[in-house]
Amino acid sequence: MTIDGFAAHPALVEHARRFQAEGGLPAVPRVAATVLLLRPTGDDFEVYLIRRVAAMTFGGMYAFPGGGVDRSDSQTHLGWAGPEPAAWGERFRLDPADAQAVVCAAAREVFEEAGVLLAGPDADTVVGDVSGDDWEAARQDLVGRRTGFADLLAGRGLTLRSDLLLPWTRWITPEFEPRRFDTYFFVALLPEGQRTRDVSGEADHTLWLRPADALARAEAGELTMLPPTMVTLGEIAAAGDLAGVARAAAERDPGTPILPHIEDLDGPEPRFLLR
Repeated sequence: MTIDGFAAHPALVEHARRFQAEGGLPAVPRVAATVLLLRPTGDDFEVYLIRRVAAMTFGGMYAFPGGGVDRSDSQTHLGWAGPEPAAWGERFRLDPADAQAVVCAAAREVFEEAGVLLAGPDADTVVGDVSGDDWEAARQDLVGRRTGFADLLAGRGLTLRSDLLLPWTRWITPEFEPRRFDTYFFVALLPEGQRTRDVSGEADHTLWLRPADALARAEAGELTMLPPTMVTLGEIAAAGDLAGVARAAAERDPGTPILPHIEDLDGPEPRFLLR
């Protein structure tokens, strides 16, 4: 599978044909953010994957931590370190407020779903272990929307480290899907002293794997993944090492979306094209 296309799964082809026959109207995509957490292992690196529970949208699929942008992500004022929202807006081709919302959603979701907090007491440090009972109570309050992300950080004297997130790409769900997302992908290095935790109620299994190994297992049918996950794994694997990932992120265009669609839908061999 490459970004130039691959054979479309029969279920997706059937779904797309039904959508076309019924003259369906595409759903409006919900803006979302997802984070590829990376950590070194010897001379290589690994990526963190979670498997969505069966009852979820895209249930049973392995993916990266992430989720939809929440209203509070754009309506809060919080301590901020790293590129300003205006700079993020230039990369994403968004206005600063919308860019801030996407970055906040990325940081919030990775804390909610993986227990990793990309924040620190100042612009040069990152908080250490956040796996204690008090932090878990704070995370639960965030998940339950009993508190906001900005309030959580302010209450502990912390600043969002936006510089720890590197923008990677943007995908929009095909028009024939009933639930669609406009998702911004980021990469981030697991902060020293922190560890991922299987805390998300939306996941039933987690694992760390080398990107190339994860992709190989997906292609062998051992791990079920959607095209954005597989393509992104291939891209970061091609970067070679963590320094290569950072260099590649600086040169990428995270504002222009990839718009998957099926070509030759009524032909003998429909193909999924990713651009």
